[in-house]
Amino acid sequence: MTRVLPTFTAEQARRARARSPQSRLFAAVCLAALTSPPLLGQQADVSAAPAARAAEASQTGVITLQDAIARAKANEPAFAAAVAANKVAAQDLSLAKAALLPSVVYHNQYLYTQPAHGPTQSGNASASSAASVPRFIANNGVHEYTSQGVVTETIGARQITAVSYASAAAALASAELEISRRGLVVTVVQLYFNALIAERRVAVAERALDEARSFTELTRHREEARESAHADVIKALLQQQQRERDRADAALLRQKATLDLAVLLFPDPHASFALAEFGSAAPLGSREELQAQASQNNAELKSALASTRLADLDVASARAAYMPDLSLNFNYGIDASEFAVHGPDGTRNLGYSATATLDIPVWDWFSTHDRIKQKTALRDSAKVALSAAQRRLIAQFDEFYSEASVARDQLQSLQQSAAAARESLRLTRLRYSAGEAAVLEVVDAESTLVGSEHAQEDGILRYQTALANLQLLTGTL
Repeated sequence: MTRVLPTFTAEQARRARARSPQSRLFAAVCLAALTSPPLLGQQADVSAAPAARAAEASQTGVITLQDAIARAKANEPAFAAAVAANKVAAQDLSLAKAALLPSVVYHNQYLYTQPAHGPTQSGNASASSAASVPRFIANNGVHEYTSQGVVTETIGARQITAVSYASAAAALASAELEISRRGLVVTVVQLYFNALIAERRVAVAERALDEARSFTELTRHREEARESAHADVIKALLQQQQRERDRADAALLRQKATLDLAVLLFPDPHASFALAEFGSAAPLGSREELQAQASQNNAELKSALASTRLADLDVASARAAYMPDLSLNFNYGIDASEFAVHGPDGTRNLGYSATATLDIPVWDWFSTHDRIKQKTALRDSAKVALSAAQRRLIAQFDEFYSEASVARDQLQSLQQSAAAARESLRLTRLRYSAGEAAVLEVVDAESTLVGSEHAQEDGILRYQTALANLQLLTGTL
């Protein structure tokens, strides 16, 4: 609400102070009102930055936290690699399942063999018959045509285990993708709120600078009225200069935080954007409910479970080398000296053949035994990692929940402290205008207000970060 001040000049205030103590106090109050910003409305001043962001957002658009997360997923290379690995693992599972099914190939081949010139073994064959006999006995004739469909199937323990292994690998890739996503979300949340708090800190620094300038004017008026020493003006100027440096530092920090966030969200780091102002602090759920969600939706725990499952399947696959493999092969088509369904003598060339092969391992110089020992050692390591992940989940939940609870409880206290510091500065200025307070008291009150407002912003950032960590741990963000 805009405050309407009476028309009361500095000269009128000095005349009133010369008349009576009551009029002197009234004049001091009016003079302080003329030279001070509306302290009771400081909360509105500090929150004026969202209004400026809203005006800018009409041109550039407002980026919410969810928008920032979506943009980061599209631009972050590590997350893109995790997405690609998850897709590859899914295709590996499809390939492993396809390997269990028979494969069909339409095989076409022409073989030419140098004929055997000269007399045959019988010694009475004609030259033409000798030319039709191949010199290389590996082939059936000088001209041989093969055109047949080939169906092949291999059944073994290793092929069956490969499907389970690919399924566990896909589950591990999915868990790693979720871990990557949550890590990215944590980064986005921190950068987002750092940029937002940095912008609010600029508003605090600007308000403090306006207050310092106002106090400098007040000390000059009092010096002109011979009510204070020139040392008060010097002290106020020093305070004003410090606030100017603080504002410059706050603007620099805002620029750094904005660039860090823009690198993650936009192709051009210099893109102009506005951040959506967060409302009241989100409520914190019950401990029991959040703990149940954390035990079910924790990505690190799922990853450790999938790694243990993979280690078990590695051992099973190594042991499968002791088991025999059965290979089945079926051929149907042509394998003749003429590329035709029927030969010159009317013989039907179409036919089939089938083979069944059983390979039984007998001796491999303990290679399989050593591989099993290797995989068993890795499985034991995976079990240790799973136990560590379970303990870490318990500790992280207690840590994040306690952090969020303390930060939530302190928010109201920080807001009350900022309001009290704001009122203390207003009263101290009035006392100084009336000649009842020293300049150092006003400077101390200004520093206390700035510190309390910074602590309030830090408290908001602390709670939002702790809440985001807890939500990521429970899988709700």
